[in-house]
Amino acid sequence: MAESFVNHVSEGYLRYTQFRALQHFSSAALSVLSTQSLLYAAGMRPTPAQATVVSWILKDGMQHMGKLICSNLGAQMDSEPKRWRILADVLYDLGTALEIFSPLCPPLFLQTAGLGNFAKGMAVVAARATRLPIYSSFAKEGNLSDLFAKGEAISTVFNVLGLGAGIQLVSTVCSSMQGKLIVGPILSIIHIYGVSEEMRATPVNTLNPQRTAMIVEDFLKTGKVPSPVDLRYKEDLLFPGRLIKDAGNVKVGRDLHKAIKPSRLKELREMFPNEKFILSCGNRWTDMVLEHNASGEDALRGWLVAAYTSDMEKSVTKQNLHVLEEAYEKMKSVMPILLPELQAKGWHTDRFLDGKGIRFRF
Repeated sequence: MAESFVNHVSEGYLRYTQFRALQHFSSAALSVLSTQSLLYAAGMRPTPAQATVVSWILKDGMQHMGKLICSNLGAQMDSEPKRWRILADVLYDLGTALEIFSPLCPPLFLQTAGLGNFAKGMAVVAARATRLPIYSSFAKEGNLSDLFAKGEAISTVFNVLGLGAGIQLVSTVCSSMQGKLIVGPILSIIHIYGVSEEMRATPVNTLNPQRTAMIVEDFLKTGKVPSPVDLRYKEDLLFPGRLIKDAGNVKVGRDLHKAIKPSRLKELREMFPNEKFILSCGNRWTDMVLEHNASGEDALRGWLVAAYTSDMEKSVTKQNLHVLEEAYEKMKSVMPILLPELQAKGWHTDRFLDGKGIRFRF
């Protein structure tokens, strides 16, 4: 049965699961340490078992505030789920650190505990919001529910084990503040390392600005189309917005009036008839403005034009409309070959997740 299940998930799922277990184990152990510190700071002397119970109450109480703060960030989480998943755990550990340090400043207990729980509340929402796109990247045959169920089972098992380890720690080496200050950072490092490796192993198969640029770059250099598995370890999870020179230095999502001069808008629309993108080439980057219903295929078409234009400009003294038109014709000849290969490799080209949601009606 296990072998059959592995055959129905994408490559990298085993490594993802291993580090997910490590992440949940260290996170649960860390939560027990932080909760006991909070209760000490409040003047209580809890037992390890009491600290375990109260940790759930404190965590759940701040989720509502986190939802309010994160409600406007959903598009960014869709575009970069791996980055936001790591950020969620960084926020969680930041909140935990504040809770652990709270006994050091009893007069500021409410402020410290409040900030800590606020950060952890945001972390919970961000982690839950990114769960579906991450699980979806592993589902090969519509088995998303099965993946989700098994993933949650693994999380539960290692959370329980982590809570048990946390109880042992607060009863022994972490019974003093000095012990918490040593063990806490170690658990936090293990936690962040686990989620980072977990996300690096995830082959997200939706098109966003970074992955589209990397596909174009690889295609122009090698003539081959990379798969989500090929790109997963090349993604920049800290600074995904960096421009890629060999892919045309394309920037997506700027306001129309900032990206394109009004005097050039009509001219550029006529240059790309029936397209759902407009390109404006500048000295440092190329702005791409997308129509409100543009898909991943439309974004890819515009990206190829920008990349071909950038490559052709190396042999001329200045950019002109003739170069842009020639690049456009070259893109049209390549797309019938490139698009089927992309879809065969598992990429979803029916949507483009730019993370900003700035689209226009032309």
